[in-house]
Amino acid sequence: MRDEYDFKNARRNPYIKKEKQQITINIDSEVINYFKDMSGVSGIPYQTLINLYLSDCVNQKRELQMSWK
Repeated sequence: MRDEYDFKNARRNPYIKKEKQQITINIDSEVINYFKDMSGVSGIPYQTLINLYLSDCVNQKRELQMSWK
């Protein structure tokens, strides 16, 4: 093993997964149950499905549209 390594020409691994950040969020039970049901159908973990859905919203630049009656 060397005493020193030269990293001046190093580059990031292009195959590394996107960085994820763990958070705590309050989500309605019916929303969680919906994604858990979808998880059973698709075979994809429900947290991954939620992330995919939110990522799609970001990629499509969707904006929340609400109206109060």
